[in-house]
Amino acid sequence: MGWFEDLTGIPTGQAAGLGLGAAALYRAYEDLEGFGQRGLELGQDLAQTQMEQTAFRPYTVTTGTGGQFGITQDPTTGQFNYSMAMSPDEQAFQQGMFGGAGQFFQQAQMPTAEREAAVYDRMRAVMAPEERRQQLAMEERLASQGRLGLRTAQFGGAPEQFALAQAQEEARNRAMLGAMQQAQGEQMQQAQLGQQYLGASYIPQAQLIGALQPGMTSSGMQQQAQLTGAGLFGEATASGIEALLAGDLGRARLLQTAGAGLLSGAGAFGVNEDD
Repeated sequence: MGWFEDLTGIPTGQAAGLGLGAAALYRAYEDLEGFGQRGLELGQDLAQTQMEQTAFRPYTVTTGTGGQFGITQDPTTGQFNYSMAMSPDEQAFQQGMFGGAGQFFQQAQMPTAEREAAVYDRMRAVMAPEERRQQLAMEERLASQGRLGLRTAQFGGAPEQFALAQAQEEARNRAMLGAMQQAQGEQMQQAQLGQQYLGASYIPQAQLIGALQPGMTSSGMQQQAQLTGAGLFGEATASGIEALLAGDLGRARLLQTAGAGLLSGAGAFGVNEDD
């Protein structure tokens, strides 16, 4: 038994005697079924197109100095992949800063004794002419006073000579202390310069990290796009399903209406279930 016999109770062989009416009813039934299926297919195609339109698209951000930051997505797992690349100029700058930082740090770690001695020698070289001038001036004064060869039991010489020697010794001590302080200050300065160079070496990376900030929301944007696409998919598919159900409902109503007429017509032609 075919669908026609199932729904109308009229054997397929006898339905042929009903003429064009049965054929037209059959075509209408098949057309309605096709309309519904076509509606479902169109809805699914539309949904797929909208999903593709809302899908994440890889992009690249270029910094002002030529570095690049990019975001891609694995088509299979959906995982985001981030890439950072410095330009040749940025790489050369970073290497130069690293090298400079290393030199300054190395100098800062060296003992200061050698530098202290060098600074002290330079200070003494500056002080020596003045000390000789003061020594000669004092000897001239003592000679003019007839006291040049004077020696005392307490100081071993004239009081003026003792005072001058004491002042010069104190000046040498101050020079030594100053040399130590300067050497230590230079050591600290070397360390600070090394730190500055080291910090500057990360400027290209800092710019790339700054470029990363716009990409931090990409995951949320992708999720929102997926939710939107899923909603569109559901709406479009639902429309297709509604079309399919409407077609089925139309077929049922058509068969319900026309079937009654066919049964009446079949009775007029003497068709019954016993045949």
